[in-house]
Amino acid sequence: MEPATDLMAAAQAATGLSDFGDDNFREGLERLVTALNTEARLNAVGEHALRDRIGLHLRQRLMVEDWYSRHPEIEGEEIRAPLFGVSLPRTGSSALSYLLSSDPNVRYLRVWESSQPCPPPSTVEGPDPRRGSSASAADETLKGGSRTPSGIDGAMECQDLMALDFRSQIFQAFAHIPSYSQWLLEASLNDTYTYHKRTLKLLQWGQPARPWRLKAPTHMLYLDALDAAYPDARFVMTHRDPTDVMLSVATVYADIIGKFTDHVDHGYIGDLNVGCWSEAMTRAIAFRERGQDHRFFDIHFTAMQADPVGEVRRLYAWLGEEVSPAFAQAMADWWAGNSKAERMAKPDPAAFGLDPAAVRARFTDYLQHMDRALSNHAA
Repeated sequence: MEPATDLMAAAQAATGLSDFGDDNFREGLERLVTALNTEARLNAVGEHALRDRIGLHLRQRLMVEDWYSRHPEIEGEEIRAPLFGVSLPRTGSSALSYLLSSDPNVRYLRVWESSQPCPPPSTVEGPDPRRGSSASAADETLKGGSRTPSGIDGAMECQDLMALDFRSQIFQAFAHIPSYSQWLLEASLNDTYTYHKRTLKLLQWGQPARPWRLKAPTHMLYLDALDAAYPDARFVMTHRDPTDVMLSVATVYADIIGKFTDHVDHGYIGDLNVGCWSEAMTRAIAFRERGQDHRFFDIHFTAMQADPVGEVRRLYAWLGEEVSPAFAQAMADWWAGNSKAERMAKPDPAAFGLDPAAVRARFTDYLQHMDRALSNHAA
C-alpha cells in the first residue's frame, strides 16, 4: 500500500479539495498504513478493500471541512444530552440500539450516513443515493452477513466517525495490526471525539434537533475523552457473561479478517479481545466510581431477551421520557422480525486459546460490579 502522503494526495485529487483540517489525524493514519504494510499480510481482496476504506475516510474528511468552510453556521449546532451505549460487544447492545432507533422522536446514526456523512442529509433532495449502497470495497465484501439485522436505515456504531480521525477499532476488526492496536489502546482520543461531535453537527444541521442515540463498545476505553466532548451525556450498559462475549466477538473478528487475509491468527484474535475488553471494563468501572455512576443505566442480556420493550420502558423512565404507543409498537414489530435471526455457530473456545475460567478471572472486578449495578437498578 502507498505511503500515507500518497493516499492523502489521491483523496485530494479525487475531490478537488485540499483542507483536511487539524493535522492530528495523521499520526493514526501513518501508524495504520505502516501496520497494514508490515503486519497484516493482506490478500489481494484485503489490499484493495483497506486502501479503498482509507481513501473513503480521507475523502469524507475533506468534504466535512469543505462544508464547514462554506457554512460556518454549522458550528452553532448543539448536541444536547446524547445517550451512548457503552457495553461489551455481543451483549445485546446492537439489538438495544435498533430498538431505540425505532423512536420517531430521536436521531441516530444511520448505516448509510455513518461512513459517508457528506453531503449533509438535509441538503439532499429526493431519495438519498447513499441508502442501500456500499460505501467501500470493504462493505461490499462483507455484504450479506447476519451480524447487523438493522435494515436499510438501521442504527450504526460510531466507528466510522472515529475513523475520520484514524483512531478507530474498525481497522483492527479488518486486519491483524498489533502495533496499531497497542498504540490505539494507549492513545488520547480527545481530538477524535471533538471531530466526532463536529460530524454529528454536520449531520444534524438543517433539521430539527432531536436527542441522539449513539453506540460503540470502544467508548468504554475512552470515557474521559468522550465526557470532555459531551459533558451532559448519559450512558446505557448491557451486560452478559464475559466468557460468552469473548468467544462471540473473537468469532466475528475471525470471520471479517479471514476475508482480507489468508493467514488468520486465531490465538492472536483471542488474546487481542480479552486484553482489550478487560482493560475497557477496568477503565469504565473506574470512570463510574469517580462520581459518574448516576449517569449509567444497566440492563442484563437475559432481561433484554425476556422483555425488550419493558427494559426500554425502564430506561426511558430513568431518562424522564415517555414511550409513545407508536414507539412501543415499532419496537415490538422489530423484535418480532429479528429476535429469531440466525445465530452464529459457537466454535471451540480452544480454537482462540480461550479458557473460560481464565477469561472469567480477567473480568472478576467487572462481574462483581455488574451484580451490584444490576441490583441497584432493580431495587
